Amino acid sequence: MVPIKQVIGIDISMDTFICRVGIITADQRTKVGSHQVFNNNNTGVRRFYKFALSQQIQDIPQYFLMEATGVYYETLAYFLKSQGAHVIVVLPNKAKHFAKTLTIKSKTDPIDAHMLTQMGLEKRLSEWEPPSELMKELKLLTREHLSLKELRTDAKNRIHAKTHSFKPGKDTIKRLKQQITLYERHIKQVEICINTLLKRDQQTWDKIENILTVNGIGLMTIAKVLAETNAFALIRNGKQLTSYAGLDVVLRESGKHRGKTIISKKGNRHLRMSVYMPAISAIKSNPQMKTYYDRMLERGKPKKAGVVAVARKLLLLIYYLWLNETPYDPAYSA
Repeated sequence: MVPIKQVIGIDISMDTFICRVGIITADQRTKVGSHQVFNNNNTGVRRFYKFALSQQIQDIPQYFLMEATGVYYETLAYFLKSQGAHVIVVLPNKAKHFAKTLTIKSKTDPIDAHMLTQMGLEKRLSEWEPPSELMKELKLLTREHLSLKELRTDAKNRIHAKTHSFKPGKDTIKRLKQQITLYERHIKQVEICINTLLKRDQQTWDKIENILTVNGIGLMTIAKVLAETNAFALIRNGKQLTSYAGLDVVLRESGKHRGKTIISKKGNRHLRMSVYMPAISAIKSNPQMKTYYDRMLERGKPKKAGVVAVARKLLLLIYYLWLNETPYDPAYSA
């Protein structure tokens, strides 16, 4: 039978990427070739593209499918898009769920490339659109903001340790305090840049103002969520969003063993962190979130589990308010 679709599945790491070429015929028969390895740099990308063109079948659409693995996929994805190629980028959790449907027990990079190829052949997936300049800049700023806050926290912890140690070094403590002052100044500068950037686009700012009506959710929280999800470009529903953040609940049971329900933490840690601290704030300042949190405790859940539940609720709230372009309605939330 004549092929009707060609997919090149690509498993990407920091230094290299592995690809496999597959085809599917009209009677749904699939064939996946052996793997090829390329360096994940400009030279390797061009070599790969030359190889891909050599594999292309005339009049048959060719798709390139890869996972959104950190920033490592970006060089290849942007290059392919600039060449007019059909590029598909899927969330890691979506690829993982598809992998579970296959009878594959081992896990290697060539096998992952095979799985991605099979996924592209069997599924109808939306093509990837590169993030806007606004979202690219926003992600750089929000990641810098997080890094500066982590450095400030580290310096504060070191001051605490030095202060409570035997014969604390006063000069060391003084320098650490100067570092904290510098970090705080840089944090404020980055926050001003984020505020200015978001107000530059009126449509984006109007949506953000709707979300800011929720007590406990500030501008930095919204900015980080938008940056980590590319304004929810790859998100199709709330369940997928919580899974991508690693805030989905999993249960471990086997035979007589009864494990506790926990969050998976298998997702974007930056996205997960962006709503955790605001959840603590929302419990104190938002009556609806406080009621929700108290209900969790009444059901016998630990306090941390209650905070995580509120964090998940805030994340979904940001998503739906952004999607529907409406302000927060506390009465509806209750």
